[in-house]
Amino acid sequence: MAYAAAMRVPFLPLWLGFLVLLPLAARAADDGDQKGPEHKLSQAKSYLPLDPIYATIVDDDRAQGMLMVGMGLDIPDPALREVADRSMPVLRDAYVRNLTAFTATAVRTTAQPDAALIADRLQNITDRALGKKGAKVLLAQIAIRVTR
Repeated sequence: MAYAAAMRVPFLPLWLGFLVLLPLAARAADDGDQKGPEHKLSQAKSYLPLDPIYATIVDDDRAQGMLMVGMGLDIPDPALREVADRSMPVLRDAYVRNLTAFTATAVRTTAQPDAALIADRLQNITDRALGKKGAKVLLAQIAIRVTR
């Protein structure tokens, strides 16, 4: 009996340590269930960010690079913003198709593309796809990556 009591005493600090760490582990598990802060480009509720759009630059029947356009939409009207949010796959498809045609005819890797022309094209696509004006295209970045 003295042997059994002597064996329990060395494990007592170990069990006390587990009891102390148990609430900390439970709190850490609860923190993992919470969402982290969302990264927003703008605090405006009317702003809809879009993932960058890429189009291949073809010259001499070969891919010479990529055109990347970073943009977002500013839509103050909540009803139109809801339509744009639901129509985002259609809008992205129209943007990619139009920029692909644009890069085939007007973009070369040796010169910067015309940002005003790209903005006008994207604005026309947006107005046509949404069925009315009210969404403003905001360009954030235009870049060319050459693949030579």
